[in-house]
Order: sequence, then structure tokens, then C-alpha cells
Amino acid sequence: MRVVVAGASGTVGRLVVGELVGAGCYVRALTRDPGAAVRAGVGGVVVRADFGDGVSLERALAGMDALLVITSDPLRPDHDERVLGAAVRVGVGHVVKVSALAVADAGAGDVITCWQRVCEQRVRECGLGWTVLRPRAFMSKALAWGPLVRERGVVRAVYGSSVNACVDPGDVAAVAARVLTEPGHQGRCYELTGPVAVCAREQTRVLARVLGRPLRFEEMGVEEAWRLWRARYPEPYARALLESAERQRAGAKAGVSAGVRQVTGRAPAGFADWARRHAGFFG
Repeated sequence: MRVVVAGASGTVGRLVVGELVGAGCYVRALTRDPGAAVRAGVGGVVVRADFGDGVSLERALAGMDALLVITSDPLRPDHDERVLGAAVRVGVGHVVKVSALAVADAGAGDVITCWQRVCEQRVRECGLGWTVLRPRAFMSKALAWGPLVRERGVVRAVYGSSVNACVDPGDVAAVAARVLTEPGHQGRCYELTGPVAVCAREQTRVLARVLGRPLRFEEMGVEEAWRLWRARYPEPYARALLESAERQRAGAKAGVSAGVRQVTGRAPAGFADWARRHAGFFG
């Protein structure tokens, strides 16, 4: 099996490449910076390709059986369009798109979710065999708490009691690897969550148990969260994060799905499982 992973430098991309290489697949890992990708531990055959350059994408996709598309910039809608167009032109047999579960929420109208909806529609209408994966938020978002946990033993988040059925990126990677290499998944959409919905306060308690030391949760005000997001991201992206937090507070992200078990045959990992594997990061 010959598979291309477009967006291989991110957490899920790196894990998918590892799963596929371990299964004996020939894998091309597409990245704009091969050196950085190799240093980050990306396996397979690392290939330089730019989502904005159709020619480099066609070269990278030529002769391949399947494509996994992981893009993350809603301000560059041409990225998905270009990689999918290249796949159609060179005749890739199956394209798998990592989207987001918010797409299924009729109340979600932020720029990120709207972009993902357009990307999904483009995949379904491209004429190739397709599969869509809709994960809930990744548990690895908790890694952002690392510096403050190490320095002060504190976790800070907005709306600390609102729950999210977040998913282990390793489970998303395992599903993606199965869908890319097994028959029977074309034309399907899988919703991927963890086993239960958890809040930041509970995640703090779990981390404390795993690390064997006390941690304190501090509620972050909405205005402070907005200032931090606005300083870090373009305004439309920051506003999308704020709208997402409000939907979570309203309970929109509490639902649990059976997608991971349906594809892999096993239960999804819980936050405690993820935390134990990443305890070293939190010191």
C-alpha cells in the first residue's frame, strides 16, 4: 500500500505515519520543511511539498494509492483545494480528510467550522473514493498547560467546568491508518471522541494523580482568554476559539460517539491513559 500523508508534521500526521510504516506501507510524508519534520520524528519518506504549489503536490502524489489530508489554516482555503486537485489529476484512489466534529453542530458557524464544512463538501464531490474523520478536540491540547504546571503547579483555562468529549490523537491516528489501508470505509464519515466528556477541572485532578503531586485549577476569565488568543492568532481565528468555548459551555461538545471502537475494534483511550503516556512533559 502506498500512502501520502499531507500535513505530516503535526501530532496526528506524525502518529499516522508511524502506524502506516509499522504496518509495512510505503509512506510519503509531505511537509514544507523536511529538516524540521525529521527532527520532530516524522518517519516514512519525507518529501518537500507546499500546499500552495500544485506542481510539487502532483509530484508527491504521483503513483500513490491513498491520501490523508490534514490541513489547519482556515485563512488559506486554497490549501485543501490544491492538494485535492492534485490528487484528482494524478488519479489517487482514495482520499481521507481529517475534519472536525463541530461540522455536525448546526449551531457552529465560526470561521474554522465553516471552512471545514467547505473542505468536506469538496472531498465528497471530487469524484475519488473518500472518507471523512471528524474528531472532537485532541487531548494533546493539555500540553499547553505544561509550562505553568512545571513552574507553579497550576492549570488555567476558561469555563473550567464545561465538558468536552476530547479524543486521544493516537486513536485518531489508529482510525486513519485503518481507514487508509482496509476496504469498506469509502463513502463513510466517522465521529471520533474519547470515552467520556471531561472538563478542565477534572483533567487537572487526573494530572495531579498521574504526577503524584498537588495541582491547582484557576478559572480564566473570558476577557483574559480573548486577549491571549488575540495576541497569538489572527482575529477571525481568535473569535472562532471564543465561540467554540461558548458552545462547549452550552453542552455542545458533551456527546460521545462509537467511531473509534467501530473502526479499531477497541475502546478509545481516556484522558488518564493519555496523561500517563505524557507525564514526562509535565515534569
